[in-house]
Amino acid sequence: MKTFNIPDFYRSRIITPIKEARRKKDKLKRDFSPTVLDFGPVQFLIARHFGFCYGVENAIDIAYRAISENPDKRIFLLSEMIHNPDVNHDLTDRGVKFLMDTKGKQLIAWEELTPADIVIVPAFGTTVENQSKLAELGIDSYVYDTTCPFVEKVWNRAAQIGEKNYTIVVHGKPYHEETRATFSHSKENAPTVVVENIEQAQSLAKYITGEAISDSFFKEFEGQFSDGFNPEKDLKRIGVVNQTTMLASDTQGIADYLKSVMIKHYSLRPEQVEEHFANTRDTLCYATNDNQDATYALLTHEADIVVVAGGYNSSNTSHLVELCEGKFPTYFIESVNKILDKQLIRHFNLHTKEEVVTENYLPENSPVRIMLTCGASCPDAVVEAILLRLLSFYEGVKPVEEVMLDF
Repeated sequence: MKTFNIPDFYRSRIITPIKEARRKKDKLKRDFSPTVLDFGPVQFLIARHFGFCYGVENAIDIAYRAISENPDKRIFLLSEMIHNPDVNHDLTDRGVKFLMDTKGKQLIAWEELTPADIVIVPAFGTTVENQSKLAELGIDSYVYDTTCPFVEKVWNRAAQIGEKNYTIVVHGKPYHEETRATFSHSKENAPTVVVENIEQAQSLAKYITGEAISDSFFKEFEGQFSDGFNPEKDLKRIGVVNQTTMLASDTQGIADYLKSVMIKHYSLRPEQVEEHFANTRDTLCYATNDNQDATYALLTHEADIVVVAGGYNSSNTSHLVELCEGKFPTYFIESVNKILDKQLIRHFNLHTKEEVVTENYLPENSPVRIMLTCGASCPDAVVEAILLRLLSFYEGVKPVEEVMLDF
């Protein structure tokens, strides 16, 4: 497996060895049980899979190489390379500037760029339009392109089924960078529409069956379909691909639902299904699946609270939070700085989209059991800092070195 040059300050003397030991013992990824670190008065249950995935490590490797190889040039990122504040802050501290924000709003005008400038494409990929604009400016967007290989896999699959006259249904958040990029590439080859959730998939189904009139489609899916989209013609043959950080179960649920609608509407026999519905199961991201499966396994155990670390705008991290808060008190934090003290924690509320402060978040019982995980763009060092901060609130804990003997 390819290895990447990741700066040491992103690694951890606790978390990184644990992950490596689990990987060596379970190369086929069959054991999703959490790692238990027993410090006496406090126990941590660490998810089997979390943190930097292949695509994120690839992006970090390329971005820091771009900095080292171009000490005298201006370096720009099209937008946040990944959704993690620690990584993005470090890049900006090194002089890298963002051309756009995460919603696509221009921060630096295209006209300010010159052919001598370096532009890094983020791990989410970018749109065909942005690639063309850079080419017009004499900048090669492929020199430092950190687009995740699994995002490119989705683009390639969409192109393949588009060439077979299927319309592409993208399961994703319409304004997320990755979905915008996937939509842009997909519409080059086929009519394309974005559905955010099962409710929108159910609405789309009404246009497949003719229950809803075509004119209402354009209002209901405004901003989510390609130019010239014709719901009467373009929804007869479809294939589903996804934003790779969505819940795999949600994507599969949407695909299974739309497939069943096609089967019923066209009275299809099994051997006829692909006449109207393309098999696209292989576009699901392995890292997203692993992290989600590890979270499901984590939640089969008992705990007092869950702490999930990651950027608040990280889609894959948000889905982990959704899973955890369904069973335990869950605190979504960007970094250790959000743990104010033993009584107070500042965390992000997914539902109100704002930070809140919770009092007495740590229970009084002993031992306290804390589940700990993070998103695919969160460094191991951030998780370690959170663990050590929480550990510092308890007296009589075992030394880290003693607990880590097995790793």
